[in-house]
Amino acid sequence: MPKQKAALLALSLILSTAVTACGKAGESEPAQSGEPVALTVFSMDGIPEDSFNQQFGDMIRQKFPNYTIKYIQNSKEIGLKEILAQGEQIDLFYAPVGLVINGLIDYNLQYDMTDLIKKHNLDLNALEKTSVDAMKEISGGKMYGVPVSNTSMVLFYNKDIFDKFGVPYPKDGMTWDDAIALGSKVTRQDGDKQYVGLSTSPTHLLRMNQLSLPYVDPKTDQASVTHNDGWKTLYNKYFIEPAQAPGYKDFMKAHKDGMPYRNEFLVSRDLAMFAWLTQYVFYFPKEFGEMNWDMVSLPTLKEKPGIGAQAYPAYFSVTSMSKHKDEAMEVIKYLVTDEVQTHLSKTGTMPIVQKEAIEKAFGEESVFKNKNFHAAFYNKFAPSSPKTEYDSLVESPYVHAASDIILGKQDMNSAFRSIDEQSAKKIQDAKAAR
Repeated sequence: MPKQKAALLALSLILSTAVTACGKAGESEPAQSGEPVALTVFSMDGIPEDSFNQQFGDMIRQKFPNYTIKYIQNSKEIGLKEILAQGEQIDLFYAPVGLVINGLIDYNLQYDMTDLIKKHNLDLNALEKTSVDAMKEISGGKMYGVPVSNTSMVLFYNKDIFDKFGVPYPKDGMTWDDAIALGSKVTRQDGDKQYVGLSTSPTHLLRMNQLSLPYVDPKTDQASVTHNDGWKTLYNKYFIEPAQAPGYKDFMKAHKDGMPYRNEFLVSRDLAMFAWLTQYVFYFPKEFGEMNWDMVSLPTLKEKPGIGAQAYPAYFSVTSMSKHKDEAMEVIKYLVTDEVQTHLSKTGTMPIVQKEAIEKAFGEESVFKNKNFHAAFYNKFAPSSPKTEYDSLVESPYVHAASDIILGKQDMNSAFRSIDEQSAKKIQDAKAAR
């Protein structure tokens, strides 16, 4: 080869190597041949590190031995604001759908992952649709995160109470009218103990309501409660009608005017049926382990047959500040593989991948493997309601109105006006504080 051509070839190889190593300005480069990479994960909902490791961390480290995974848990003492002020570089942001805006977007950590998703061949069509749609809506048509796990609502029930009164157990596919009628049959006084039939977690059920109504209209920044009659349907079926059974309101008054809730179901065990999140059976394994219980699908509204609660997915997001976006994206892609999703499903985390075999595995390796976990998939998910940065502020007035209406402290119209007024004040204060 002539010396001039050899020199040109060598120069070409050097330039090509340099371009490959540098990449385009601002782009991260994937780890090559085991190159060590440190990734920091921040959890907005503050799940403990051992829980994070059981769900995701251990599998990530095993799959990517050259990645060092640092986990930071949100807490009352040190939150996202303080973490960022310390100069921490967050690569992966983990949050349930209700905290994406208040964390990722409010702190300007959002990054449109659309091109990364295409580059890494992640198939969004394999994931639960309403969860993907919810992120697209939050992102204004972009993708600021990928759902990696899910949760929804089911109806837990105490078999012993039904056995005590000779009443048949609840079934999958009930309507709210069915559940209310069944609840009235076990709302009874037995000796000095009052039992009540049916209650819900109002925080979760309103947030994930079956009519997909938003707390706040994103177009007007106003509470939607006085602008949509669907809220009357929800409050009637979720709260007011179940409480018409004789003895129910007296029970509430004896329990500080509160709705029958977790302690009444798990501890004193005088609540027969409780609508709650699927995952909470694993948050309280001791209490559930000491009960004779099972679960059925969340009752449905006659206006929306076959439609359950909204999904409440959790997302992983590659942040705008990450210097290792490709590596972070590889982690996310791995988390939605059949391997990881089957692991999550078997151990009690609802999978986000929609495959029958993965859904059938739900809970089968948990301590409660003989329970009716299929109830979580019995209904279709309701479409996700629009989200705003003010939802967490106004949720409390919505929730507290339920017991006020039941106990006659306010009629429904007055309670809804109060929600509207309180929400307007909270939203106004939040805007003024910016």
